[in-house]
Amino acid sequence: MFTILYRDNRSNKARLGLAVSKKNCRKATGRNRLKRIIRESFRDEQGHLSGIDIVVLNQPAATNANNKALFLSLKKHWQHCSDQTPKTAG
Repeated sequence: MFTILYRDNRSNKARLGLAVSKKNCRKATGRNRLKRIIRESFRDEQGHLSGIDIVVLNQPAATNANNKALFLSLKKHWQHCSDQTPKTAG
């Protein structure tokens, strides 16, 4: 439902960028709903994502998905980001 791009940002904070496109979600209310859900999910997992810049792009399937499915999809993406990013002691 989402495409996630991420990279190390050399700081202790995780940062989030959103690119929720009109092409994949025509109505403003739908785009705003997706952004709210992404931000809330990010806030819940932010402690595990320290030191990463993340950009979330929506896919057409996200428009019609229920909130639970969106949160589960994002949780899997956050887990993958935190697993793949090297942690440095410092």
